[in-house]
Amino acid sequence: MNELAKEGGGQTRIDDQHKKGKRTARERIEMLLDPESFVELDKFVLSRAEETEKIVRHYGDGVVTGYGTIEGKTIFLFAHDFTVLGGSLGEMFGKKINKVMDLAMKAGVPFIGLNDSGGARIQEGVQSLAAYSEIFFRNTLASGVIPQISAILGPCAGGAVYSPAMTDFVIMVEKTSNMFITGPDVVKAAVGEDVTFEQLGGPQVHATMSGVSHFVASSEENCFEIIRKLLSFLPQNNSVFPPRIENSDSADRTDESLDSIVPPDSNKPYDMKKLVSTILDENDFFEVHSLWAPNIIVGFGRLDGGTVGIVANQPMVLAGALDIDSSNKAARFIRFCDAFNIPIVTFVDVPGYMPGIEQESGGIIRHGSKLLFAYCEATVPKITIVVRKAYGGAYCAMGSKYSKADLNFAWPSAQLAVMGPEGAAKIIYRKELEADHEEATRTRLVNEYAEKYANPFIAAERGIIDGVLRPAESRKEIIRALRTLANKSEQRPVKKHGNIEL
Repeated sequence: MNELAKEGGGQTRIDDQHKKGKRTARERIEMLLDPESFVELDKFVLSRAEETEKIVRHYGDGVVTGYGTIEGKTIFLFAHDFTVLGGSLGEMFGKKINKVMDLAMKAGVPFIGLNDSGGARIQEGVQSLAAYSEIFFRNTLASGVIPQISAILGPCAGGAVYSPAMTDFVIMVEKTSNMFITGPDVVKAAVGEDVTFEQLGGPQVHATMSGVSHFVASSEENCFEIIRKLLSFLPQNNSVFPPRIENSDSADRTDESLDSIVPPDSNKPYDMKKLVSTILDENDFFEVHSLWAPNIIVGFGRLDGGTVGIVANQPMVLAGALDIDSSNKAARFIRFCDAFNIPIVTFVDVPGYMPGIEQESGGIIRHGSKLLFAYCEATVPKITIVVRKAYGGAYCAMGSKYSKADLNFAWPSAQLAVMGPEGAAKIIYRKELEADHEEATRTRLVNEYAEKYANPFIAAERGIIDGVLRPAESRKEIIRALRTLANKSEQRPVKKHGNIEL
C-alpha cells in the first residue's frame, strides 16, 4: 500500500514530469525539508467520485500533505501531484489541504504550498469549487496569524491562482511555472488574442508587470533556497518575535562611505540598495519584489541580529517618486511586517507622487492612500531616516513623524519641504524673478529658499526630526533606537478592522 501510494499516477507520468524539467511532489518535499523530517498525512485518501465518472482513483488523490522541519523549525505543507489527474483539485484533495491548514494554525507555524495544478477537477463539478472556497476561507483566517508562502512550480490556472494570491509571498520558477485565470485557448476564443503561456502568465509577467510574484527562481532548487532564506527572517506566528541571529558585525560599526554616497547635486541619482546594504548586519539585504515597482525598495535584513523590514525610495528609478504600483508594493509589505512583529526602518528620498493623466486616472489618490494607511496603522517600532528629498504629501506617506513613526532622523543632505526649492522659489520669489532674469539671481533665490525652509535643522528645531545624524554613524544610531523601542507597546481603538482603500 505504501509503495502504491508513493507511485502517484504511475511511472509513465513520473517520467513525463521529469521530461518537463519538473520534480514529483515527494521529490520536492524531500528537497525543501530537513532530511527525514517529513511526516505524511492522509496518504491513503481516495476520491469519492465513482470510476464511471472517468476518474481513475489513486491513493493520496493528487496532493501530498503533512509536516516537517526547515532548519529545525516546524512547518506544514502540501505539494500538488501533477502525475494524478494533472494535480487537479477535487473534494478529498481539498479536504486534505484544509486539514493541514487547520493544523498549521493550531500549531502556530508557517504554511507552505507547492503548486503544480491544472485547477479544479471538472469531473467532480461544484464539489471542486466548494473545496477551493474552503481553502480561500482558511487563507483569510491564517492571514496575519502564520506566514503563508506559495511556490508555483508548474501551471496554476483558474481558481487555483487565488489561494496563492492570498498568501504572503509567491515564488515562481523560470520556464516551468505560469499563473492565469483563463488559458491561451480560452483567451483566443473569448477575445481573439493569440498569446502564449509565457506571455499570458509567465514569471516575468507576474514579477515585473502584475506584481503577483514576489520572487523569480532560476530552478526548483533555487526556489527552495529562497523559501529557506525567507523563513530565516520570519517568526513562526504573530504571537512571537522574529529569530535573533548571532553575528560578528559590531553594533558600533561606522562606515565612512556613507558620508559621500549622496551626490552634492540633488537631482543626481545614487543606488539606495548600496546605502541600505552598507547599514545592515554583514551587508545582507534580502530584497522582496525586486522586479516590480523598482522605484521603491522593500525587503528584509538584520540589525543587531534582529530582523527588520526595510522600505526605501530608489532615486535611480523615476527619481524615487511614488506611483500606483510602488504605493501598493510598500503598503502590503508594511502590513506584513506589522502583523509579524517586524520593526520597520524607512529611508526617504522622495520628490513626490508621480504626476500625470495616467496616474490620476489610474487612481493614484486611492492607491497612494494605502501607503499612508499602512504606516499610520502599524504599531511595531518605526524608525525613519530622511536621506535627501522629502517633499509634499510623499513626505507624509513615507513614515513621517505625524504618521506616527517613533523616531525620525535626517542626514545633513536632507530637504524637508512642501515642494522642491526650484518650484517653491518660482512661487515665493515670483516678483523678484520677473524683475531680474539673471541665472545668478535664480540660483541665489533657490539656495535662499533651501536654506530658510528645506534644511533638516529647521525641521529639527520644530521637533519634526528627532536628530540630524552623521551618515557614517547611521547604523549605530538605528540599532540604539531599535534597542530602545524593543518593548514598545501601543494601544489603538477597539474595532473589527480598518477599511483600507482597496
